[in-house]
Amino acid sequence: MSNLDRQATPSVCGGRGFVVAEPVRELLAPRRVQLGESTEVRRLLPNLGRRMVGAWAFVDHYGPDDIADEPGMQVPPHPHMGLQTVSWLHDGEVLHRDSLGSLQTVRPRELGLMTSGRAISHSEESPKEHARFLHGAQLWVALPDAHRHVEPHFQHHVDLPVVTAPGLSATVILGELDGAASPGTAYTPIVGADLSLTGGAETRLPLDPDFEYAVLSMSGEAEVDGVPVLPGSMLYLGCGRTELPLRAVSDAGLMLLGGEPFEEELVMFWNFIARSGEEIAQARNDWEKGSRFGEVRGYDGARLSAPPLPTTPLKPRGRVR
Repeated sequence: MSNLDRQATPSVCGGRGFVVAEPVRELLAPRRVQLGESTEVRRLLPNLGRRMVGAWAFVDHYGPDDIADEPGMQVPPHPHMGLQTVSWLHDGEVLHRDSLGSLQTVRPRELGLMTSGRAISHSEESPKEHARFLHGAQLWVALPDAHRHVEPHFQHHVDLPVVTAPGLSATVILGELDGAASPGTAYTPIVGADLSLTGGAETRLPLDPDFEYAVLSMSGEAEVDGVPVLPGSMLYLGCGRTELPLRAVSDAGLMLLGGEPFEEELVMFWNFIARSGEEIAQARNDWEKGSRFGEVRGYDGARLSAPPLPTTPLKPRGRVR
């Protein structure tokens, strides 16, 4: 998914300056962003004062939207660099096309994982014949320096491991949770999991104390470590936790995101993650010239143009341990 904000501003990410080394309960409110003509998203990352959670650098939550008489998601071809996109649905379908020739419909609880590496472009749209409701999340994972120039590739995984406890079913989307590992390729120590809780359930989820964590609420009413978390909000939890108390007031859907704090300093602008402003400017120039990022074939419409660069230099900041 693209960041379609035409007034795109750079985000300075990474380093350990923003990492909380002990358990906290920091509730993050979303920023509402229009995605094309028919889809509004709630943007949780980057957020004011909280740029990343582990290598997770971008989180959009959308829906549930009634699109029975609407075109649904329509995101034209756009570029990515230096990151992975994670598509995750609770309702509906998204048709993925990319410059590698991939054509894949992603359905609920299936993993659509695109590794941009050095350069890729893609589009995302609701199929012409689609379900009534569209509900999901789109996330980005920053690639570490050693892997950010890998060859781009796309993965689609239908069968994902599930961790269960009384009242809880946790699908492992990326990385590992309680000994279960996702088949999706990860380049840093990371975890992403979809948590389904039945109303009235109380349980504890095992965590890695070296990871920092956050929980995104997708649906229903739940308490995370005693904090009520409503749909479209995210609770940042810091590091130093060995377990996470969960309680469902009603049937609820959550997403657990975590990973080792990302030490490298980054610059994120539009749909690019880089290490310097010069890399960002070159990527934007290449996209506008129609080079490097390839061509998405089959999408009915024009590709996106990049927003203008800011007048001030783009520089990575933060604190490296």
